[in-house]
Amino acid sequence: MTLLDSLIAQAGRGIIAPGVYDALTALIAARQGFDCLYLSGASLAYSRLGRPDIGLVSVSELAETVALICDRVGLPLIVDGDTGFGNALNVQRTVRQLERAGAAAIQIEDQSFPKRCGHLQGKRLVSVTEMTGKIRAATDARQNAGVKIIARTDAIAVEGFGNALDRAQAYHEAGADILFIEAPRTRDELETIGRRFGHGTPLVANMVEGGKTPLHAADDLIAMGYRIVIFPGGAARAMARQAQDYYSSLFRTGSNAAFHDRMFDLDTLNATIGLQEMLDLGRDYDLNPDQVAAETRKPPSA
Repeated sequence: MTLLDSLIAQAGRGIIAPGVYDALTALIAARQGFDCLYLSGASLAYSRLGRPDIGLVSVSELAETVALICDRVGLPLIVDGDTGFGNALNVQRTVRQLERAGAAAIQIEDQSFPKRCGHLQGKRLVSVTEMTGKIRAATDARQNAGVKIIARTDAIAVEGFGNALDRAQAYHEAGADILFIEAPRTRDELETIGRRFGHGTPLVANMVEGGKTPLHAADDLIAMGYRIVIFPGGAARAMARQAQDYYSSLFRTGSNAAFHDRMFDLDTLNATIGLQEMLDLGRDYDLNPDQVAAETRKPPSA
């Protein structure tokens, strides 16, 4: 059983997965006590490209980011794999790349390419047949069955709520481990999804500030039957607001003095990212084995 399996299986407990977009945000989130992270495709587009979430990020850019995060943080990472970057064969390649990079779960959605953020207008869908083929391709491609395949449907905005439920059912039957019905518009829709699927299939709820879904606390959503609650873009939006305020202050004043109490100083940032631990580790490798043993035997300083 993987760590993500274990978290999902804990009765009465859901997973709160904050959105991250690089190793720094992943490390900071992990050190606040979260036990699972979500790599947001939208946040990756915002931070890496300075562009909106309209399908511009490449699979290689995504896989590289996954590898960097997993090299720094040992928590399960749920990865937004967008549409799988093409047809069923592209999906297989995407799954293999992301699994090798360290993904604990890979999310594939049923939009056509180019895709759009799930809370934007103008989305288009592939057929149910094409999407179920992608899900089967994804499950066949993974080397470790512990890597979860999340099927996301964006059908509410395109085909209506009832069709979205039917699509989710078809995706579950095709082999998806976890279901994600994007952008419910009311509490009643959230509750209906939970009643229909929550007892047998892990469900994802997505909280987006300013999005189509009314915001709810994680505990409320877990009580409705959701097992994973993601907050995918919150960090990127918070960082963007903070950066805007910082650069504005610097431009106006020509100094960081006015903003100093809203920043980490150099020592605090280095402590956060583990400078001393890295220096100590490097020092250990500078010593030969006999020196290491001698250092270990030294009595404490008086």
